Amino acid sequence: MIELIEPGIRTTIQDMGRTGYYHQGVPPAGAADKFSFIFGNLLLGNPRHAAALEMMVKGAKIEFHKKTTAVITGAPVQVFLNGKQQPMWTVFEVQKGDLLEIDYIKKGLFSYLCVSGGLDVPEVLGSKSTCLASVFPGITGRILLAGDRIPLSEPLPGAAQYIGKELIREAIPEFGKTETAHVVLGITCDLIRDEGLVSFLNSHWIIQPQSNRTACRMKGGHIGYADIEPTFGSGGTPGNIVDIPYPIGAVVVPNEEEVITLLNDGTGGGGFVTIGTIIWSDISKLSQMRPLSKVRFQAITVDQAILIRRQKERLIEKVAASI
Repeated sequence: MIELIEPGIRTTIQDMGRTGYYHQGVPPAGAADKFSFIFGNLLLGNPRHAAALEMMVKGAKIEFHKKTTAVITGAPVQVFLNGKQQPMWTVFEVQKGDLLEIDYIKKGLFSYLCVSGGLDVPEVLGSKSTCLASVFPGITGRILLAGDRIPLSEPLPGAAQYIGKELIREAIPEFGKTETAHVVLGITCDLIRDEGLVSFLNSHWIIQPQSNRTACRMKGGHIGYADIEPTFGSGGTPGNIVDIPYPIGAVVVPNEEEVITLLNDGTGGGGFVTIGTIIWSDISKLSQMRPLSKVRFQAITVDQAILIRRQKERLIEKVAASI
């Protein structure tokens, strides 16, 4: 068991997320930065989906009531075990009574505490992930608070052999203030003027402070709607359409000066013009970007998106082989 002495700003329990319920209004949730999360589990010998703590902006202070192995991954942060600094991306052992302190995150937004075997909390709809919008019962229905005690699974057999294991350098993500997000155009982009599409791809979009795990809001360019009579039932304004399903990663254009990209806690549908979809591997990168960071969009084909996904999977396989 671990006990949160100080919970941080917004610490939650996450795994890889839930599937099969998005059409019923339940977002997949799951770790905002899937790659940092997966790498943490691989370093410990865990399955990819083993539940962990996700900490946003400020880490937690945690007392361990059980001997186990652990690792901190994700956005750069100082980590102290019993007052002694501990490197990220490196597996370490903790004893019963040890105190782990994770400081303020320096770059990016989310860091992860993964433990051998994962966190032993009940599943809701097949996942242990917290989704605040879904208001689930129990500890996965809210942010974690001081005094919360979270059961740990038994350390995996042979857990000690992973102590000191480090992530290979090429897999450690970078957390920049300017990034490129790959987008497959489509859905209702025919409702955008050609000049609007050019502006969308050529502008630097600045992430707004209202962004969160639900959506990344950006301003910085101008996207002109096509001169088409609004569809009956859409509300009569150019940015509105009759409601459609939104995929995670959808790039919504609610007005000509703003784009909204739906992230892991995003809504399942709505009535705004949608220009395309961010590819899966870039959602983690976008989720880690702080307000006032800049994003450029690059249009790619479905085949190119699949190729990038395969490259990411090969990197994950290389990490697994190196441990």
